[in-house]
Amino acid sequence: MLVLFRKEINLFLSSLIGYIVVIVFLLINSLFLWVFPVDSNILSHGYATVEGLFIQAPFVFLFLIPAITMRTFAEEKRSGTLELLLTKPLTDTQIVLSKFFAGFALVIFSLIPTLIYVIFVYLYGYPAGNLDMGGTWGSYIGLLFLASGFVAIGVFVSSITDNQIVSFIVSVFLCGFIYLGFEFIYTLNIFGNIDLFIKSLGIQSHYISMSRGVIDSRDVVYFLSLIIFFLLLTRTSLESRKW
Repeated sequence: MLVLFRKEINLFLSSLIGYIVVIVFLLINSLFLWVFPVDSNILSHGYATVEGLFIQAPFVFLFLIPAITMRTFAEEKRSGTLELLLTKPLTDTQIVLSKFFAGFALVIFSLIPTLIYVIFVYLYGYPAGNLDMGGTWGSYIGLLFLASGFVAIGVFVSSITDNQIVSFIVSVFLCGFIYLGFEFIYTLNIFGNIDLFIKSLGIQSHYISMSRGVIDSRDVVYFLSLIIFFLLLTRTSLESRKW
């Protein structure tokens, strides 16, 4: 399992697209946080905060993570190496988890440089250290949970197609719907007493809750359930090839 995990990481880092994805993620966030005259601009915000990063990062992840996961199984199926992989002394669960953790590790890799923003605002805010670190770390934890959910979705979609472009497009749509779709349905007020339940099915409400710096067990259970659900679907997709 560890060998497969390392293989996935090396394949990503040995390809130009891997670095392009990370650079684009950092560039977009940097432009909106420091350059463009928008609400998320730190310099024009008036007080020390990196809240803008956690508002826009999920939308960047909607495209970044499908770009990372689109090849996980789709490329294996297209090149015919999936059958070879399935003959290795690995269970389907180990293969799925290796792909998932490799994708999640790459997301963490892309997030680490954003700590520079936090350090800068912490040191150069007035007065120095005038930054809500509890809320900041809570937002990072929420962002990691959100990213892991997107990775699980992307890995599943990649397992049901041999076309990377199709995998990317479907992953973007599915991640976008689970992040924003239930929130939109909630605003329609058409389900009466279960409107709040509909809202709770979406990622956004749980992510926002964590971003306040309070790690609620209900939010953690939601994200873990989401991840496990799509990983089980992925394993089922692999097992279906043996039927």
